[in-house]
Amino acid sequence: MHKSIYVPAEDSYLMSRILKEQIPLLLNKNINLKLLEIGAGSGIHLQTAEVSGVKKENIFSSDINKASVNHCNILGFNCIHSDLFKNISGKFDLIIFNPPYLPDDLREPPHSKLNTTGGKKGNEIVLKFLKEARNYLEKNGEIFLITSSLSEDINFEKLGYKAREIGCEKLFFERLCVWELKII
Repeated sequence: MHKSIYVPAEDSYLMSRILKEQIPLLLNKNINLKLLEIGAGSGIHLQTAEVSGVKKENIFSSDINKASVNHCNILGFNCIHSDLFKNISGKFDLIIFNPPYLPDDLREPPHSKLNTTGGKKGNEIVLKFLKEARNYLEKNGEIFLITSSLSEDINFEKLGYKAREIGCEKLFFERLCVWELKII
C-alpha cells in the first residue's frame, strides 16, 4: 500500500464493525442501498460494505488523496478525487465519513496531517462536511460519522441533525464514537 494512504487503525476498525452490524438492517429496508464514503483511504469500509451486502455498483467513494483514489479504483470501487463534496453528485441512502479529527499539533509531520488533522480545534472539517452532507442525502438517508474526544464537541442538533451514538471505543488517550445522524 502506498505510504501516503491512511493505514487502517482503531477508528477504521470501529467503523467497519459498525458497518457490519448496521448495513444488514439498512438493507432490510432498502435492498438497493446507495452508499457514499467521503475519505475512502485504504478502501477498508468499501470492502466491508460490499461483504455486508451492498451491491458494488451502489458503492461510491471519494478522497482528497489521489493515491487513495487510485488504490480504491484498483480494488474495483468507484472512487473519485474530491475535497469533501466538491466533485460529488447525486443522493445517497448512507454517507460514511471517518474524518481527520485531531486538533492541529505542531509536532506532527506535515505529510501525515492531511490524514489526521481536522483543523485548529479538530472539528473544522467535520463541521464543513455536516453543512454540505444534507444536500446529498436521500429523504430518509443517514450518516455514520466518527468523532474523537480530543476534538471540540459538535452540537449536531444546532446543525439540523438528530444524533445517536451507535458505537464507541475507549483508547488509552481518547474516546472514539460513531454517530448515526439523520436530518431533523
